[in-house]
Amino acid sequence: MAKLPKKAYEKELLRLQTELVTMQHWVKDTGYRLIVLFEGRDAAGKGSALKRITEYLNPRTARTVALPAPTERQRSQWYFQRYIEHLPAAGEIVLMDRSWYNRAGVERVMGFCTDAEYHRFLRQAPTFERMLIEDGIALRKYWFSVSDVEQERRFRSRRDDPVRRWKLSDMDLLSITRWEDYSRAKDAMFAATDVPDSPWYSVESEDKKRSRLNVIAHLLSTVPYEHREPPLVDIPDRPAGSGYQRPPRSTVHWVPDHAASLLDD
Repeated sequence: MAKLPKKAYEKELLRLQTELVTMQHWVKDTGYRLIVLFEGRDAAGKGSALKRITEYLNPRTARTVALPAPTERQRSQWYFQRYIEHLPAAGEIVLMDRSWYNRAGVERVMGFCTDAEYHRFLRQAPTFERMLIEDGIALRKYWFSVSDVEQERRFRSRRDDPVRRWKLSDMDLLSITRWEDYSRAKDAMFAATDVPDSPWYSVESEDKKRSRLNVIAHLLSTVPYEHREPPLVDIPDRPAGSGYQRPPRSTVHWVPDHAASLLDD
């Protein structure tokens, strides 16, 4: 696969991000409700794709949801219950960094749910999603695919990078030794939940730059938005001063000018 030139990538990314802003204006104006699920292997590029999608969006109406492990109380609830409160209202976009499909993936492979709970989930998920769609919520499901070789390379890169080391969890390391188990779980999940009403869209993610462009372009193509721009506002003239004087700088606790130290170098 040919490497995507950085200049071409950055130019197209900005164009697509501009279209995302346009789409968000339309979503807000029309009351459209959109939820997008991001699933896939650990280190497959879900997080970096989400960052590029949300970079210029208004966080008041486009939010990323990444839920922690359920509490004891939540474990006693209907499985889908804790996800329902995060569904979009009119004019909102919700992007889920992992979703209810945890049950078909990590919970299944690591034994965090029973066989009965797992099979019940596979039966209920298509019905649950059909209910969302019938109520007018647009649902998109993306699976980020990456090879075992590339996944391990990214894990090692995280380990050696002090600002990204936190992203390497014990569960990530276990996914190396459970590669085939996760593969079987993904295949079973697709067989049960890749249905016409809510299909899975697989994203080839060996090259993160390509995958980001591909998923954004595809998402935009599935939303029937029209070009909308917020109206230009008039910036008022500043009124004439009325004699206000700023307090002396010496009375303020200023943050030290750390940046000035760089000039000495």
